[in-house]
Amino acid sequence: MSTNGSEAADPSGVHEHGVHEHGASDGHGHGHGHGVSANADRRWLSIALALIMAFLVAEVVVGVLANSLALLSDAAHMLTDAASIVLALIAMRLSARPARGIFTYGLRRTEILSAQANGLTLLLLSIWLTYEAIRRLIDPGPVAGGLVLITALVGVVVNVVAAWAISKANRASLNVEGAFQHILTDLYGFIATAVAGVVVLLTGFARADAIASLVVVVLMVRAGIGLVRDAGRIFLEAAPSGVDPDSLGDRLVDMPRVDEVHDLHVWQITSGQTALSAHVLVEAGTDCHGLRRDIEQVLANDYAITHTTLQVDHTAQPTESTPADAQLLPLAEPHCADTHGPVHREGPHAH
Repeated sequence: MSTNGSEAADPSGVHEHGVHEHGASDGHGHGHGHGVSANADRRWLSIALALIMAFLVAEVVVGVLANSLALLSDAAHMLTDAASIVLALIAMRLSARPARGIFTYGLRRTEILSAQANGLTLLLLSIWLTYEAIRRLIDPGPVAGGLVLITALVGVVVNVVAAWAISKANRASLNVEGAFQHILTDLYGFIATAVAGVVVLLTGFARADAIASLVVVVLMVRAGIGLVRDAGRIFLEAAPSGVDPDSLGDRLVDMPRVDEVHDLHVWQITSGQTALSAHVLVEAGTDCHGLRRDIEQVLANDYAITHTTLQVDHTAQPTESTPADAQLLPLAEPHCADTHGPVHREGPHAH
């Protein structure tokens, strides 16, 4: 991890310090918290893609021959599995490009676009499958239970292996997690289809096939909503799950010699890469650089935030230890024309 400090003089002459700290996962490459490389991710995803495509073709043929909506719905879902992995592979390659030009963060959020696309395809496909399942419940046709059972059991094996392969990649990435959720949902769907095959084979109850499809739909909707919600949080610059900006601001202002924290922003560049910026006002005579490093250590150790931009200014009246050339900011006056969010000070304050 490297730290680059910079001092800049405000046009008004205010004594100001800026710092940018970049964690290992935020450098010029594609970071992975658990040590899995981007090349390894692509290799595992490619293995899963090959397995799915090989089985997909066979399942469509058997689904038509068996007149099984459950198998055809599983096949349609497997097609979206394949598409999700292809999107993930493309997003990985794009996000690995270094930041340049107008893309100051690079193309890292293509992974989030991929995850959101995966979630939307799950939701859209669930609408079609719901319609077909209801139609089959009303007017069920003959279903070859034996073919359904055998194909579903093979599908379970294929999806277990594919899920295992993707689990070896970096699931901290929402992009990879989207592909994994597709595979996992398909695995549950094949289990439901196998149960339906047994029921049709033993009892002749053909509607079990459509009921199994509805079970798959419920799983697809659940996974799809989760992916769309998590991707939406990142696109809307929301604080990551588990980080409360108000509590974080209160924690920082409780640190010794910190008078005020405002313009506090916490967001995710992409999954697993949290950034923070803030304007921090400290007591006159305080070692700004030392206190800035203390704040960075708290953020890294307690909140796992290592990409920070902190503006640190002195406040209040000068003391004997205040540098002669320091320009001070009165705490009672506003320091920003448009302060975003609450102003954190010692004692009770609005949140």
